[in-house]
This record gives sequence, structure tokens and C-alpha cells, in this order.
Amino acid sequence: MLTALSAATPAPPAESIGSPTLWIATIAGVAALFVIDFLITRRPHDPSMREAIGWSAFYIAIPVVFGGWLWWQYGAQQGVEYYTGYIVEKSLSVDNLFVFIILLSAFAVPRELRQRVLLIGVGGALVLRGVFIALGAQMIASFAWTFLLFGAILLATAVKVGRDALSHTDHSIDVDQLRSVRLIRRIHPVTDTYAGTSLTVRQGGQRALTPLALVAVAILGTDIVFAIDSVPAVYGITGDPYLVFATNAFALLGLRALYFVLEGALAKLVHLGHGLSLILAFIGVKLVLHWAHGAWPAVPEIPTLLSLGVIIGILAVVTVTSLAANRRADADAERAGEPEDEAPSVPLA
Repeated sequence: MLTALSAATPAPPAESIGSPTLWIATIAGVAALFVIDFLITRRPHDPSMREAIGWSAFYIAIPVVFGGWLWWQYGAQQGVEYYTGYIVEKSLSVDNLFVFIILLSAFAVPRELRQRVLLIGVGGALVLRGVFIALGAQMIASFAWTFLLFGAILLATAVKVGRDALSHTDHSIDVDQLRSVRLIRRIHPVTDTYAGTSLTVRQGGQRALTPLALVAVAILGTDIVFAIDSVPAVYGITGDPYLVFATNAFALLGLRALYFVLEGALAKLVHLGHGLSLILAFIGVKLVLHWAHGAWPAVPEIPTLLSLGVIIGILAVVTVTSLAANRRADADAERAGEPEDEAPSVPLA
């Protein structure tokens, strides 16, 4: 087994499509889009549904068109890997939004400030994903067992997500019990009220943090957890660091607007956790098989195109079953609310 661990060297892509010019252009484009988002949130406001849908469509159109260009420029294999990775990352980002909704509600963030908090979360996530992607690429190049490690991480995460989904775990958060909040309050004064988009204010002659700063710290903490899951997941689709970065970046950039579109709909996707658990488990198995194929060539691998079909299929099934479950719940609620038929009167003898 130790020999297999050291000898299994999965073959990386023949050549990364990420030339220095393409890397620079992509990073510049992502930075420009982030600046646009910052300018949009500079004036605090609660976006209308029309505004949120418009920006969401914009941030989905960009990666879709970019994927078409990659397909045309570099070939079908890279195009399929890109689209598959993007769908995986977008699915996981929707799960991220669910946690963001819980945090923003727990901290009672005013609706007009939520865009700024989400933007802080996106910025932190972009930086952390960049670090994790670089580390992942270095590990893959240096250690044969990296794919096995990534597969184990995803399988363990899949079990946790699946258990939470089956047990209907209460995800409510007591802000005062968060370790990060308690630590910050011990070492620095915090105001009781928000002060617009300011993270600090001067109070009683000293600088104090606002609750917005506490939310930002909590959001950045969740970014670390999400990065540990997301980066191995997309490395299970493609070994090209450029495609890993591009899919992560494009999936994250639209979260600010997507939050306001899906805020109410997420509660209806009651089986989303089950679907994400299956997707993570599937990619985990794919990574383990990929590692095993390097040690024992007879072990089969899962093609990327098949992965794309399985992932889309799982998402479609859980969406349909979620809608069906909601319809049944609504019907049961209506029946429960109907007055019972009066018992027929029996004449007295």
C-alpha cells in the first residue's frame, strides 16, 4: 500500500491552457468585475428583484460565453471540464448562500447593508480560493497521494452534508456563542448599532468596531470552510489550475446579486442538501479512482463528460423532488386548515 501511495502519480493535463497572458487577462477581468460590484454597493440600498435578476443574468452570461470561447480556442475537452467545474462550483455556491442567509439574519443586518457584507464575503473567498488553488496545484505536482487526500475530504464532507440533510438539523445561530465574536469583543470594543457601511467608528474617544465588522469576520470564517470543500471538488473535474481558478472566480462573482434572487427560493429547495451530498461523494469517488488508476492502470476512471451528466442529473432530480415535496406540504397544510365536516345530527329518542 505504501508503495502504491508513493508510486501512484496521476498524469496531469498535457499542458495547462493558462498562459501568462491568459492568467493576467482573467485576473484583471475578475478584479474589474469586483470593482464594479463595489461601486454598485457603495450606495447602500435594498435591490429590487428586477435589479437582482438583471445582475444575476449578467454574471451567468459572462462565464457561459467565456466557456464557449475556451471550447472554440482550446478544444472540447477543456470546454467540458470548464463547464462541469463551473456547474459544480455554482451548486456549492448556492449552498454557501444558504449559510450567508442564516448569518445575515442572525446578526440582524439591515437589508440595505447586505450587499456590502456579501461583497466582503466574495472578496475574501476569491483570495482564499486563490491560495488554496495554488497550494493544491503544488501538492498535485509534488505528492502522488494528493488526489486520494482530496477524495477523502470530499467523502467526509458528503457524509456530514448528508447527515445534516437527513436529520433536518436546525441551522440557527446564536451570535453571542460564536467564538470569533466572543474573542473580538474581549479584545476590542464593539458598538451595538450599525453605522452604514463603516466597519469602525469613533466612540468615547476611541475607535470601536461596528456589528458589520463582526459579520465580516464570521463570513470570512465560513469562506475558509467552503474553500476546503470547493477547491478539491473542482480538482476532481480538472487538473488544470487555470480552469480551477476560472470556475471558482466566475461562480463567486455573481453571489451578491444571486442572494436577493434566491433568498426566498432557497427555503423551497428542501432536497438541495441531499443533492450536494451525492455530488460531493461522486466527485470524491472520482478522485480516489483517479489516484488508483495511477497506481494500478487497470482501475477505470470516470470520464469528465459522464461527470457532467451525473451532476446535472442529480441537480435536476433534487429540484423536481423539492418542488413536489413543497406541493405535498402545501396540500397537507391546506387540508389541516379546513374545518372538519360536522357530524350528522342524530334525533333524540
